[in-house]
Amino acid sequence: MKGMELSRRYFEEYGRTMIDEKLSRYREYIAAGLVGEGSECFGFDDQLSADHDFGPAFCIWIPESLYETAGAEIQKAYDSLPQSYMGYRRITSAQGGGRVGALTTEGFYRKFTGLDHAPADNMEWFRIPERFLATAVNGQVFVDNNGRFSQIRSELQRFYPEDVVKKKLAARCAMMAQTGQYNYGRSMKRRDFQAAYLSCGEFVKTAMSAVYLLNETYMPYYKWVFRGAEDFNVLRETVERLRNITMLPDTAENSAKKEMLIEQVCVDVGRELNRRGVTRTTEAFLQAHGDELMRAIRDVRLRNLHIMADCD
Repeated sequence: MKGMELSRRYFEEYGRTMIDEKLSRYREYIAAGLVGEGSECFGFDDQLSADHDFGPAFCIWIPESLYETAGAEIQKAYDSLPQSYMGYRRITSAQGGGRVGALTTEGFYRKFTGLDHAPADNMEWFRIPERFLATAVNGQVFVDNNGRFSQIRSELQRFYPEDVVKKKLAARCAMMAQTGQYNYGRSMKRRDFQAAYLSCGEFVKTAMSAVYLLNETYMPYYKWVFRGAEDFNVLRETVERLRNITMLPDTAENSAKKEMLIEQVCVDVGRELNRRGVTRTTEAFLQAHGDELMRAIRDVRLRNLHIMADCD
């Protein structure tokens, strides 16, 4: 059984009753669901996932002001629920603590975004790593009587503002041009296979980020990057090219094939930018697209940043 389904059933059977009977005086402040860290929150869990930080569990989000006075009581009520359910027992690792049970709405979002509210301007959006936004908006909310948790969640799910997307895509174009179209081939010609390996790795990671941006989806952390792209409608063939690149060792025999795949990926991204009307250049070298994107940014704070800012 998938972890999300297990969590929902557990909540419906035990969580709702707990809230209604033991925590009724706090009901109007409570939101509950399963969102955050863990493959089950993304729907990517499998049999291997069940060996750690898996089992019947859910989150209870309440305002910080309430947590100060009632957090311990709410956690105690949660801890009194059955530890086993439908043949599964919650297994928590040292790294998996604090993911479920009584949490604060403000603390949850602050953990992943650095803010206890939705980003208020372009710079606040720009500073939040994609993988943390992916984590903050995954999963499911089963109930939200207070509304604040879902309000912030909804605003984050709308995706980055237009200028932030342009800045991020400009950075991806510049990095893809540098690592893939320029440095990979030069490193192979020097037989500097270590530099070639690192260049290719940076290229694949950055190109996948561009694909996610163009699908208006936050890219999760590295482990789930390709898994999360399986259902994309935009640049599906590009994802397959990138998958093929990862399967080719950096040897002299593979160099030409990898360079061809890298170039095809860059052409794909450039054409998609053209199709959307965000760039007009038809140059294959993606640096040109990055430069054009930078010029199109209206927010002077973003426009004045280094083109590669956000690719650190």
